[in-house]
Amino acid sequence: MADIIPLANVRNIGIMAHIDAGKTTVSERILFYSGKTHKIGEVHDGAATMDWMDQEQERGITITSAATTTTWRDHRISLIDTPGHVDFTAEVERSLRVLDGAVALYCAVGGVQPQSEQVWRQSEKYSVPKIVFVNKMDRTGADFFGVVEEIQKILGANAVPVVIPIGKEEDFSGIIDLVTMKAVHYSEADRGRLWTDDEIPAELVDLAKHWRANLVEKCAEQDDKLLEKFLEGHDLSEAEIRTIIRKATISRRVVPVYCGSAFKNKGVQRMLDGVVDFLPSPEDIAPIIGQVGEGQVHRKHSVDEPFSALAFKIMSDKHMGKLTYIRVYSGKIKAGSAVFNSTQNKEQRIGRLLRMHANRQEAIEEAHCGDIVAVIGLQQTKTGDTLCCEDNPIVLESIEFPAPVISISVKPESRSDDEKLSHALHSLADEDPTFVVSFDDETKETVISGMGELHLEVLVERMKREYAVIAQVGRPEVAYRETGTASVDDSYKHVKQSGGRGQYAHVCMRLEPLAAGEGFEFVNEVKGGRIPQQFIPSVQKGVVKAMLKGPVGGYPVVDIRVVLYDGSYHEVDSNEFAFIEAARAGFHKMFLQTRPQLLEPVMSVEVVTPEDFMGPCSGSICQRRGRIESMDEQGEYKVIRGMVPLSEMFGYSNIVRTISQGRASFTMHFEHYEAVPFNLAEEICTKRREAKKV
Repeated sequence: MADIIPLANVRNIGIMAHIDAGKTTVSERILFYSGKTHKIGEVHDGAATMDWMDQEQERGITITSAATTTTWRDHRISLIDTPGHVDFTAEVERSLRVLDGAVALYCAVGGVQPQSEQVWRQSEKYSVPKIVFVNKMDRTGADFFGVVEEIQKILGANAVPVVIPIGKEEDFSGIIDLVTMKAVHYSEADRGRLWTDDEIPAELVDLAKHWRANLVEKCAEQDDKLLEKFLEGHDLSEAEIRTIIRKATISRRVVPVYCGSAFKNKGVQRMLDGVVDFLPSPEDIAPIIGQVGEGQVHRKHSVDEPFSALAFKIMSDKHMGKLTYIRVYSGKIKAGSAVFNSTQNKEQRIGRLLRMHANRQEAIEEAHCGDIVAVIGLQQTKTGDTLCCEDNPIVLESIEFPAPVISISVKPESRSDDEKLSHALHSLADEDPTFVVSFDDETKETVISGMGELHLEVLVERMKREYAVIAQVGRPEVAYRETGTASVDDSYKHVKQSGGRGQYAHVCMRLEPLAAGEGFEFVNEVKGGRIPQQFIPSVQKGVVKAMLKGPVGGYPVVDIRVVLYDGSYHEVDSNEFAFIEAARAGFHKMFLQTRPQLLEPVMSVEVVTPEDFMGPCSGSICQRRGRIESMDEQGEYKVIRGMVPLSEMFGYSNIVRTISQGRASFTMHFEHYEAVPFNLAEEICTKRREAKKV
């Protein structure tokens, strides 16, 4: 199928928000109003098009980012509906990496919530222009202007309303478009497909004029000529306002704000107009920068440039096998043609090209610059790999994912399922970069690690449903870390003589603590050939090997600098293995002298509860070694924010429901690592040693 849509008419956008802000409901309305679907699927009925997985329909949450393509005003919109739950943050990360723009969704009652703040930061990392849609204006406690103020204060964004609501809560009936200065009312008879542009109600004229002046002023600030016109007392035309808002949105100096109620079918079409009018096309984005050898190369977003694309998502389909989602940044590619995976330095062949609509596919013959499509046939491609022409290679910036914070052991119920379990784990790990599979040599157990309890629970359930593997699951294990707190200067000599050629290596090292989050640094200060240059990498390898299992509790060592400053060797008995062993054993010995500490992941927790249960909920945080950071109001609810160690949060969802009679809810996300109190650290390490003996 030939792609006849000009690149300027392409929009690649994502919908991002906190859990339960209404992302999937908004996505369903977009598909309905744009004519992609002829029936609105509701999340609460388990019938949402974009929540196609069984577990998404049963749980009423988005688990995997779903992609679809639709049209609005002759523009093709590729839409990705991302999860809101923190356990599935990798889906948001990889989606934002390949999108040109985003719709940031906020609940009119909840405002800026923790996960919406987190995804905003993720989008800023990738410099993604955004518009805002304040949803659920029909709910009790809705406060549009309060949410705008929160976006400005908490996120530091220049949020500028381009519409304001007519009424709120149960009286919410439509919006006032500040660009056209018309009141927009939606027909309830046909679920909001038709609307009328009316005169602004008399009682709202002054409010509309105030916010129109605010809009004009914000526009004028972005352009000297328009500012001069504004200061001379002239109004700006609709075309001038739209042009300058588009320019300022793309440069991320302004964030246009819309509002409505997706569930009540109001305001979504104006937001779609905002996507077309203000968010960038691939042509508006700066050329992509990639590596070629030691140098950099810039590629324009053009079909005339050499082909380059990024694989950002892998998915297993029981009918089609492995699907690789790619974003084409330049050039074009045909089904059946060969591509070069520059990340892995391998040539691969495109089998089929598919334009996705959630879990349904439409075969296409060619994918052009700006397209987001799925590919069949790239069996060896992984998330973050670059695909390009072998004649014009390029390696694009990959995608960084957070490290897992929780682990459990798994084993099949019957030995005959060993192979099936291995296949299931391999396939799921291919799909999800935050899902890590390892084997513990001491306990002889397969260990899976992920971003939270729900994340691992969903993956274990997927093994059962999609791969017919029933796994026995061990208790959750927290991803502890070890670090040193003092500098140590010492040496270690590895000498082994057993007749014939022996082993000899001598290293002098200095261990220095680094600031939290700085990881590991190896510094070579050996001078004068005291250790031959070819053995220096062996020393580093030995140190890294020792750091994988620290001497305190067997957990990885982080935030430490190792300086190799002296040593000696033997012309006959020294070899790579001897220096690896000397560095490994030397690090083990010296690390125990650094006053080592055990570190644990600490979560930022937010509990939303009616006032009647505020005492028990805040008490439940303190009982879990947590500290309360703030208590705020959110409509008729109270919001308790605090920091709690992850090890204390297992099963908390049941507890918070019990103490609030099912009326409170909580969310959490990883914040940072902190030192474990000494008495608890001893207990944790003792339990770990005993478990390994069993």
